[in-house]
Amino acid sequence: MKRRIIHIDGEKCNGCGACARACHEGAIQMIDGKAKLTREDYCDGLGDCLPGCPTGAITFEEREAPAYDEAAVRAAKAARLTEKMQGQGCPGSRPRTMTPPAGGCPGSAPRQMDDARTAAAAESAPSQLRQWPVQIKLAPVNAPWFDGAKLLIAADCTAYAYGNFHSDFIRGRVTLVGCPKLDGVDYSEKLEAILRENDIRDMTIVRMEVPCCGGLEYAARQALQRSGKFIPWRVVTIGVDGRIVED
Repeated sequence: MKRRIIHIDGEKCNGCGACARACHEGAIQMIDGKAKLTREDYCDGLGDCLPGCPTGAITFEEREAPAYDEAAVRAAKAARLTEKMQGQGCPGSRPRTMTPPAGGCPGSAPRQMDDARTAAAAESAPSQLRQWPVQIKLAPVNAPWFDGAKLLIAADCTAYAYGNFHSDFIRGRVTLVGCPKLDGVDYSEKLEAILRENDIRDMTIVRMEVPCCGGLEYAARQALQRSGKFIPWRVVTIGVDGRIVED
């Protein structure tokens, strides 16, 4: 079929790699120090790569090319994210599912306590966490616990600022946390893959009132928009004094 697709001028390419990083579909690869369009069926023809090229080596052209294969792009993205997560090599990132105790903390049964610390632990509220890992960067895109889940996307600091975080937000939800300022990554691509590849029932975003937390909210909004799905969502903002300032 004849369609619009990018063309890379190898003479103008300086090998900076900006276009390969800008191409969310993975159609461009760096080969022998030059950018190459290696998968024509991955190129959507929208040109996200064009503004990143400092030498003007990328242009549009109308020519015969395979149709854009969105399903293959999604599968490739999921595979890359899984490979990246596994390559980090952290044993603690192994996915697992937890079942919060029903009817209170099991440790609250009457027994002889050795010291005040043990007694305090026995009386503490049970964790409502349902899965591991919780970091956005580490969570597998196709983890089984995403199926039919109510998704919580929370800034790291919110759990420390808001005292009833487990009971009010984590309870009954699959939890993902991150800090856009410290992690220095764009979460939107990972979150888009999670929303697109799974049956997410609704999404709650919990952020701090500080400006840097806006990056997390923006990434979640972008992911939802690009996923092409209609999923009920809300944003809750926590103040640095621990109060809910906006819901």
